[in-house]
Amino acid sequence: MSKRLVSLLPRGLRSARTWVALGVVAPLGMVAVCGAMLADMRQDAWDKAARTSWNLLQVIERDVDRNVEIIDLTLQGVIENLQIYDLDEVKPHIRQRVLFDRAVNAKDLGVMLVLDEHGNAIYDAAGWPARRLNNADREYFKAHKADPDLGLHISRPVISHLAGKPVIVLSRRVAMADGSFNGIVLGSLSLSYFDRMFERIRLGPGSTIALFLADGTRIVRHPEPNEELAPNFASSPNVQRFLREGTGSFVGTTPSDGVERFYTFTRVGSLPLYLSVAISTREVEAGWRTKAIGIGLVVLALCALAAGLSVLVAGELRRRNAAEAELALLSRTDPLTGLPNRRAFDEAFGRAFAEARRRSSPLGLLVVDADHFKRFNDRHGHEGGDRVLVALAGALSASARRPGDLVARLGGEEFAVLLPDTDAEGAARVAENVHAAVGCLLVEAQDGPVGRITVSIGLAFGIPRAGGEAAELMRLADAALYEAKAAGRDRTSYALMANDIMPGEIASWIDPRALAAGQPTVRSPSPLLPEEGLPCTSP
Repeated sequence: MSKRLVSLLPRGLRSARTWVALGVVAPLGMVAVCGAMLADMRQDAWDKAARTSWNLLQVIERDVDRNVEIIDLTLQGVIENLQIYDLDEVKPHIRQRVLFDRAVNAKDLGVMLVLDEHGNAIYDAAGWPARRLNNADREYFKAHKADPDLGLHISRPVISHLAGKPVIVLSRRVAMADGSFNGIVLGSLSLSYFDRMFERIRLGPGSTIALFLADGTRIVRHPEPNEELAPNFASSPNVQRFLREGTGSFVGTTPSDGVERFYTFTRVGSLPLYLSVAISTREVEAGWRTKAIGIGLVVLALCALAAGLSVLVAGELRRRNAAEAELALLSRTDPLTGLPNRRAFDEAFGRAFAEARRRSSPLGLLVVDADHFKRFNDRHGHEGGDRVLVALAGALSASARRPGDLVARLGGEEFAVLLPDTDAEGAARVAENVHAAVGCLLVEAQDGPVGRITVSIGLAFGIPRAGGEAAELMRLADAALYEAKAAGRDRTSYALMANDIMPGEIASWIDPRALAAGQPTVRSPSPLLPEEGLPCTSP
């Protein structure tokens, strides 16, 4: 854009921030419009699924209700005929026709029997004489015997003694003139009836149709059959909702497979049966999702064009800032332990030493080195060694907890702890706390525990009022570390900037005679108790 064109723009549009804002607002507007449109389309998909499920449910419900009604009317007809006619005086073929005249209307009816009060079959729709059978042990027989007002009873799925196939049994009580129990009349309905009916219905992946009894027993499921004959789901939140509400719909997760489905359910007429159609929510939104992806891609392309300039400018600034921040962080941070690295330590050490010299305040320095670190690498690989270093970093950080303290990794297995405004006693106590914290470490490598971890510490202390350099204090700490290693490791040795120490500033564990020669002092201090609050002490 030329300078002349820029000069023609209103003052508010000459700012780069304004163009960046426009480049952001325009795509957001398109996204908002697109989002509203997709939300409407998604709602339409759910409305369609609800209508389809409900229509399907009504068709199935009417079929089941009508079929059960026909069988029930057949059962009632048998009971009426038993009460009207003296069947013992009627010839068998006529008796069969009289008793079971309505059975021809129930096309899906299987076995139809009349049982006496002892559960024995006395009349059989299949012919005369009745097949020998006793069903006194069946749950439905016991239920009618116990409850004279039970009415039509629909059983849980059972294996038919005669047909050898899974069925549900519809039954009614046969009473004597005085109302006492005189047996039952029953008709079986094969579960294959439901399978044939459900097979005509095309369901999407993950969708199911199921029929339940009022006690939570699932009679049948399609397309996947029951894993057992009559599983009970009375404790399932979804089934509890079916039984409690009777009719409705909701989105829920099926406990057995964890699939989220859209449930539509209803009670079958006045029967103790509940029918549900469950459509996978992924299937509900499948068509909408395809359209949404296509529309979304187009809108994204338009947004990319509208926000091109904004993305270029902001992206370049972000990359530049991120690169600078990353470089600054990498240049001052150890990537393995997250501690400040040698560069960051040297800068902080120089500032701390200069401040101590200006204020004539004490300064302590610990150089910490892991003992026998090569063994960890040799036995457990570099991954095991890295875990040891990370654990040591945590132990050191826990031991030097004041805001001004600094823990850094100098390189390899060597660390440093900088302690501004810390007297000799305090520095020694920090060193002992480090030993205690390291002694508590339990590090697991991939091939097992790495074993006991110890460190050697070189402690250097001074009050640099008379001059001196930071490098001298570091040299003294290194010398003390080497002495600790030579003396057997797992210990702290100290070094003093002797020319800067006044007699009253000498710690209780320092030998004054060692300072008389004017040389830095290197030796192992007496053990000090760690601070309270540490998790444990070194063994």
